[in-house]
Amino acid sequence: MREPEHRGRGPAPAPVSDTAAVVLDDEGVVIARSEWAATLLECSPGRTCAPLLRMLPRAGTDAGPAGHPVTVPDGDHDGQKVPLVCTVVPLAAHTPDGLGTEAQWLVLVTPAETAVEAAERDAWRRRTGLSQAAAAGIGTSLDVIETAGTLVNLLVPDFADLATVDIAEEVLVGDEPPHLDTSGDVRLRRTAAAQSPEISAEDLLAVGEALPPVTDSTLMRPLMQGLPVLVPDVAVLHAKLGVDPQTLPLFVPSGAHSSIAMPLYARGLVLGCVTVWRSQLPSAFGEEDAALLQDVVSRAALGVDNARRYTKEHRSALALQRSLLPHSALDVAAADTAGVYQPAGGGVGVGGDWFDVIPLSSLRVAFVVGDVVGHGLEATAAMARLRTAVQTLADLDLDPGELLTHLDDLVLGFSDEQMAGESRSEGSERDSRSEPAVLGATCLYAVYDPVTGQCAAAAAGHPSPVLLPPDGEPVLLGVTPGPPLGVGGVPFEVTEFGVQPGSLLAFFTDGLVESRGGDIEEGMERLRGSLAGADPSRPLDEISRSMFDGVRPQEPVDDAALLLARIHALSPDQIAEWEFAADLSLVAHARERVVGQLSDWQLDELGFVTELVASELVTNAIRYAGEPVGLRLIRDRGVLVCEVSDPSSTQPRLRRARETDEGGRGLFLVAQLTDRWGCRFTSTGKTIWTEQPIGGAP
Repeated sequence: MREPEHRGRGPAPAPVSDTAAVVLDDEGVVIARSEWAATLLECSPGRTCAPLLRMLPRAGTDAGPAGHPVTVPDGDHDGQKVPLVCTVVPLAAHTPDGLGTEAQWLVLVTPAETAVEAAERDAWRRRTGLSQAAAAGIGTSLDVIETAGTLVNLLVPDFADLATVDIAEEVLVGDEPPHLDTSGDVRLRRTAAAQSPEISAEDLLAVGEALPPVTDSTLMRPLMQGLPVLVPDVAVLHAKLGVDPQTLPLFVPSGAHSSIAMPLYARGLVLGCVTVWRSQLPSAFGEEDAALLQDVVSRAALGVDNARRYTKEHRSALALQRSLLPHSALDVAAADTAGVYQPAGGGVGVGGDWFDVIPLSSLRVAFVVGDVVGHGLEATAAMARLRTAVQTLADLDLDPGELLTHLDDLVLGFSDEQMAGESRSEGSERDSRSEPAVLGATCLYAVYDPVTGQCAAAAAGHPSPVLLPPDGEPVLLGVTPGPPLGVGGVPFEVTEFGVQPGSLLAFFTDGLVESRGGDIEEGMERLRGSLAGADPSRPLDEISRSMFDGVRPQEPVDDAALLLARIHALSPDQIAEWEFAADLSLVAHARERVVGQLSDWQLDELGFVTELVASELVTNAIRYAGEPVGLRLIRDRGVLVCEVSDPSSTQPRLRRARETDEGGRGLFLVAQLTDRWGCRFTSTGKTIWTEQPIGGAP
């Protein structure tokens, strides 16, 4: 008797007991046989087995036609013919001199599959292959559309003649679809489709188009619970789908005889729907097909949901980072600037690189470039904290080394907060509201003064900028590198250098010059060469984009940022400065100088306010700080700056004087009469500055 038929997911390979064994001598006489061979063949031991004799090799050969099929009568089946597959294996052979044992042959006999069994085995192999291919191919991409395309290509043509994937509109942009109870409320868009060449689908909805609304029906309602809808006869759809005859060809391909609709169901949400059709494949879809499709689509649903969540995080991080970066092109008195930022992977991800241009007092400008370790939303949020801290510290007019020292302390504080939060939540899930720690960052901060033409810079583990003079070669400025932010306890040295008007300064992050397996010096050489070949007549944003594309490696390993600055300087006729001794009688002389200079600049309308401001500040400096007292006026396109410097390091304090007070109103008047005012400390004391708009400028 044969073994019982395999009842698993598909037909299993033939068991060992289905194979019969017969041992023959060279004349075809049966020497031994297995019990199963007695059932298949009428060959008794000691007698010649004629059907197998034809399989034995002729004299002088070593092997027979292994695997050659032969048909023999089966006595157990009333003389019916049963196809057998025979394999001949030599057990012993004649010796070369003709002496020794006779040749013996082992013949392995296996019943050949019937047409039905072969079809079942082929179907089982296809189903197994589809399941394995789905496990290997689905979920490898974090793109919703790419995941949908992978799915339909797996299903066609072995499983279905046509497959479509329709995704909810919200999922395509990264949002979570709403919880819906009826199928009529779902809004889907055709995302992917694949078909066999023989099927007719010209009228079917094209990829990229929105599906027309479908009224709620008992036929489609199981989809909302994550269950498949099996339609063995497509004629049922014509009656129960609930769409008008003109719209029906958009949903149902002509010639299809059966269909399965399977929802993309994940975390209790319907993300979309997968629909498969058969027209050329003869067998209609059945319950086994629905179970297999459900297994495959469930994997795809998780992949689509992961891709959706990644899309949402990516969009949020990119929007946050773009909102934090300054405009790509800025024009201030000290410099024109243009910047380029691009995350690793050509925009697929976001990270913590940033640059900034911060206007300072007295028409000075600060250039900032930094890099937070990592990618994604946490790196972007950490970058936002650092950028905000730099802007706040820059408003205090600190020198670059002191600013980086304060920033280093802040990063240490961020890390301490994170460690304290993790220790409090140990053993429980991490608090999602906790601020991201800055666990590694570099920064370069440089301040340029267009009056003196000097630039002061300090670096915290960041590459030095490259300077291109108007008539020279690019030079890597030797800014003394300090430790990265977060180390603590190490001062940051300030490097000062002169910059000619018209020079180009290039600030960058290491991702611009680093490549996988390459030397960073090669990247620096590309940067210097690209900067040397820049056409100064081109707009700065075009130069920056061209340099970025030319310098960045083809396979970047990190985010990259580039900030270019074309340096300006103020001409001598835009500056007027005087120095006075600590004598109150010289205050009147200071007022005369201010009024006269404004008249020469044709700014008489600012004379009254500026005279009053200069008088108050010079008087306070002479009275409380000592000599020398410096007075300087700076004129630019839309602003007038008035500065008073003295040797004192005492911070002036704005206060509201009482009615009985004889003094204390000077700084209050200055603050009320000017747009901005402030105080910065220098190596020789401090400078109090004010700004007023010229000619109605904001």
